[in-house]
Amino acid sequence: MEIRDERPDDADAIYQLTLAAFEPMWFSDNTEAPLVGSLREAGDLTLSLVAEIDNKIVGHIAFSPVTINGRHDDWFGLGPVSVSPNLQKGGIGRALVERGLSMLQERGAKGCALTGNPDIYSRMGFVSDGNLQYGSLDARFVQWIAFSGADPVGDLKFAPAFGDET
Repeated sequence: MEIRDERPDDADAIYQLTLAAFEPMWFSDNTEAPLVGSLREAGDLTLSLVAEIDNKIVGHIAFSPVTINGRHDDWFGLGPVSVSPNLQKGGIGRALVERGLSMLQERGAKGCALTGNPDIYSRMGFVSDGNLQYGSLDARFVQWIAFSGADPVGDLKFAPAFGDET
């Protein structure tokens, strides 16, 4: 498997992969695939990585700017992360997360936040301590990992493409 930066000609494959990955998920509202395109168009797709096997894109991860209490302060949001349905739970998603976090850290990011399953993301170092809130979402699903500086406290907002639905 090779993990590389997204290229301009990957957009359609990423869209189709994201549709397929989220379609069977009970929590999906089918906005994940268009969201990646909206982030790209707005210039908010800070880091976009794909995983390839035999020259076929089988995984994708997006990172975009976030604010905490209205300040960006070099924090980023993780998501969505997509893996081909037939390859899920095989380590591709984890490899994408680890590579992305490493690249963000190398670029001087202070940390990364996400909303997701704490049983999955806590194994990758994410913390869910209730000090970071995202609207009315149960605080245990709001997670973060700090690379430098103070731990985040306050209201998390994702890039505008995510909308205000919380």
